[in-house]
Amino acid sequence: MKLIIDDAHIDLIKKVYEYFPVDGVTTNPSILAKSGRNPYEVLKEIRAFIGKDAELHVQVVAKDAEGMIEDAHRIVEELGENTFVKVPAVPEGFKAMKELAAEGIAITATAIYTPMQAFLAGKCGASYAAPYINRIDNMGYNGIQVAKQIHDIFKKNELKTEVLAASFKNSQQVLELCEYGIGASTAAPDIIEGLVKNQAVTAAIDDFVNDFENLTGSGKTMSDC
Repeated sequence: MKLIIDDAHIDLIKKVYEYFPVDGVTTNPSILAKSGRNPYEVLKEIRAFIGKDAELHVQVVAKDAEGMIEDAHRIVEELGENTFVKVPAVPEGFKAMKELAAEGIAITATAIYTPMQAFLAGKCGASYAAPYINRIDNMGYNGIQVAKQIHDIFKKNELKTEVLAASFKNSQQVLELCEYGIGASTAAPDIIEGLVKNQAVTAAIDDFVNDFENLTGSGKTMSDC
């Protein structure tokens, strides 16, 4: 499963990249708005840091197919290869997806709440479909189960589309999808950091260090022996 950062704050992105094996960055209009800066200025800064080989997912804002296609062309022109254009899985979005896919532009179908949205996006040529796990839960359904169902639909119908699960409330949800073999998950920096945040682990490491220092002296490590 690919692990992708869902944020546009460059300092947080750099921190996660320093410690974790991540595969790229996803953004959306709301995330970009929080920066208070020109969207392309932020996105180019992210692209420059993560490099051309990492995935960068950027969403169209226009609500009609023609406008979505224009947004997509500008996004790819500005940000280069390995840029995935996020298009809402609605009728106008499906129309745009078909044309963009025919042009060879990589698509991430977004705003997905139902398996049928994902299936139709896959048929339109989307590379990813992004179900909103926590938002689906808040509607009274099971977001994890929906993501798994979408994954199975893609495999059984021999579609190349992968699930890009989004909108997590905790690290356990990421683990469940990792176990199932979901294609990718995108999570906020605090969720990614929570994947290994465990007091028992910290205590065990401290015990090892204390025992070693009792033998060799305070502050000593294996390089000092």
